[in-house]
Amino acid sequence: MVTHSKGPRRKSRKKLRQRAGYRPTITKFLQEFKVNEKVVIDIEPSSQKGMPALRFQGRVAEVVGKRGRAYVLKLKDGGKEKTLIVRPEHLKRVSS
Repeated sequence: MVTHSKGPRRKSRKKLRQRAGYRPTITKFLQEFKVNEKVVIDIEPSSQKGMPALRFQGRVAEVVGKRGRAYVLKLKDGGKEKTLIVRPEHLKRVSS
């Protein structure tokens, strides 16, 4: 028997789907966020660097700081405070 893959993108067929011929704009990669700003984690499948775990897709987090090109995020996950380091192409501003 063949063993199951346990890679970081397993069970992600629907979550990481893109339209045929889709190419993200450069502005998505060059976004800037301020500290204490609320953002939604929206994974960009074409960029694997700085990609958060798939279980955080669609979650709202708060920007705590910046580390290189990436942002340090804080969010609650199951009653625990978690810290994520995510690149800007995987983030969207919360529209309020």
